[in-house]
Amino acid sequence: MYSNLMLIPILLAFGLSLWAQFRVSGTFKKWAKVPNMYGLTGHDAARRMLDSHGLWDVPIEPVRGTLADHYDPIKRVVRLSEPVYYENSISAVAVACHEVGHAIQHKEAYPMLVLRHRMFPFVNFASGVAPFLILAGFLFGFFNLVGLGIIFFSAAVLFQLVTLPVEFNASNRARKIMLQQGFVTHEEERGVAKVLNSAALTYVAAALISLLELLRYVLIFVGNRD
Repeated sequence: MYSNLMLIPILLAFGLSLWAQFRVSGTFKKWAKVPNMYGLTGHDAARRMLDSHGLWDVPIEPVRGTLADHYDPIKRVVRLSEPVYYENSISAVAVACHEVGHAIQHKEAYPMLVLRHRMFPFVNFASGVAPFLILAGFLFGFFNLVGLGIIFFSAAVLFQLVTLPVEFNASNRARKIMLQQGFVTHEEERGVAKVLNSAALTYVAAALISLLELLRYVLIFVGNRD
């Protein structure tokens, strides 16, 4: 009964996720049409921000696609999608500086980022195995397998929760540094905030879906054990 009731909040969270993805895409496109006053491209802003923090050895590479931007902590490289790398819009400098925020976190050993990196190898394995353990356990009545699957799935949920402060911190760093170093004006910072806040919503929605799904598995497991 409880597990069936949990379908409602999960569906609502899934709807939130779709809305968040739609919003981040729409917000990015809107502010991608607005050039920043100083004519900085995403590459220009990222390079200046990296250099000002002593990260001269961190390269910036363009990648194909849209919203494919990320910082690679293993190779220590900032990768920006082509619309961000080459264009001088509010969206471009906002996203570029957010990714540099992760590079700065890496340099300063930001605790939540360090934790996230240490968790990744196990979580990468656990998230792949958990669905099969849970499914096999329910199909064949091996509830110890279900319990093990839930433990592994819990690790993936914890990883998503740890990701939230990492992303928010990178955005806050980016906004502060962009103003301090004059990449954008105070008026343009409003657009930067909208772009970064909409992107953050996707992480919140993903974490919420996973958390509710975990709770549903736990309720099913407990109900069957009883």
